[in-house]
Amino acid sequence: MTYGISPTVGIDFGTTNTVVAIAGADGEAVILRFDAPTGELTAFRSTLSFQLQHAVDDRPPERIVEAGPWAIDAYVEDALETRFIQSFKAFAASAAFTDTVIDNRRYKFEDLLSAFLLRLRHHGGEGMATLPPRVIVGRPVTFAGGAPDEQLALKRYETAFSRLGFSDIRYAYEPVGAAFFFARTLETDANVLVADFGGGTSDFSIVRFEQSPEGLRSTALARSGVGVAGDAFDYRIIDQLVSPELGKGGLYRTFGKALPIPQRYYAAFARWDQLALLRASRDMRDIRALARTAMEPEKLDRLIEILDDNHGYALYQAVSSLKMDLSLHEEATFSFVAGSVRIERSVTRTQFEGWIAPELAAIKDAVDEAMDRSGLASDQIDRIFLTGGTSFVPAVRDIFHRQFGPERIETGGEFESIASGLALIGRETNLDVWSEARSSSG
Repeated sequence: MTYGISPTVGIDFGTTNTVVAIAGADGEAVILRFDAPTGELTAFRSTLSFQLQHAVDDRPPERIVEAGPWAIDAYVEDALETRFIQSFKAFAASAAFTDTVIDNRRYKFEDLLSAFLLRLRHHGGEGMATLPPRVIVGRPVTFAGGAPDEQLALKRYETAFSRLGFSDIRYAYEPVGAAFFFARTLETDANVLVADFGGGTSDFSIVRFEQSPEGLRSTALARSGVGVAGDAFDYRIIDQLVSPELGKGGLYRTFGKALPIPQRYYAAFARWDQLALLRASRDMRDIRALARTAMEPEKLDRLIEILDDNHGYALYQAVSSLKMDLSLHEEATFSFVAGSVRIERSVTRTQFEGWIAPELAAIKDAVDEAMDRSGLASDQIDRIFLTGGTSFVPAVRDIFHRQFGPERIETGGEFESIASGLALIGRETNLDVWSEARSSSG
């Protein structure tokens, strides 16, 4: 694959997925494709696995490091012998997270990110065989966590991306990357609101774009963000449809009394990879005991089977399918079948929207916050660009339809616009307008 003179790389390292784009001298961005076990893909899951390979002949046991869909396969194959890590971007700005220990080796955040990037590069094949010096890395408007340290996060990023071989590393806000991608279609000056919905966060930027003899100029007017997005929607589906069929809200008998089954067993369903940890915990012994005294023992038996047979990933695939179907239809069927467990139920879009009402309100509040900071009225926003998988949810789009009107809203490239925009930013003459390098004092 030929990218022309001085290509630049844009990397959208997300909580759920990572997308890579390369822009060449022709001014176009090409999304990197990965030949994964399930077929070609562009969204590379932001996951890591450290799978124990037992000793063979005279070779000592070792951990095989994988990333993306290969990491998921390793974990599904043998959950108890695999250390699986996902959503680790959430710890980038956390001073409280210093390291994690895997086989007596300490991994700092930058070590985890380096391991992930090296495997991503490996699976990128020819497209990442020879990397140019410059990379534009996406960063959230607000890093996750209660008291995020922005400079700490960027320092950790710097270390990891340097190890990959980049020498010119710059950062741009993720919604700004999306804005740049979309703004190429603008023919007049415009105030633009970009809404970027990821797996863990939703970010909003309002940017003023102006045509000039030197090209497109931008002025950032306001930003806001909230730690709510697709992952929270998934958990609402689990909590409403699945957990009650696994015993949540039920009772068990002890000493002649009927007591509620502890809710903490179902908190692990917020992330499917945590289910294997529940299986390996002391709680599992208690769950097996409860199944013998529960008033509806068949429900606890389903929970035990899901945990014992590691059906967590299959469960979340069923959840994703329902969410996608409800984006297209007013009613859809949730269907989870694994082993002897079968949970099927018809769900209307209205029901789903009721479940995610708190998240929708939080997203609406964040949009309002960005508008307030910009000092603009709704009718002064000329274009609204929606990007990210959660932007497909009709209730999310309705937030913008009601406030701005559907005629000003544009979509497209929902999963690839940020990475493409970042790569194209890297070809700009005045990079400081769109991106920044981490200060040496940071």
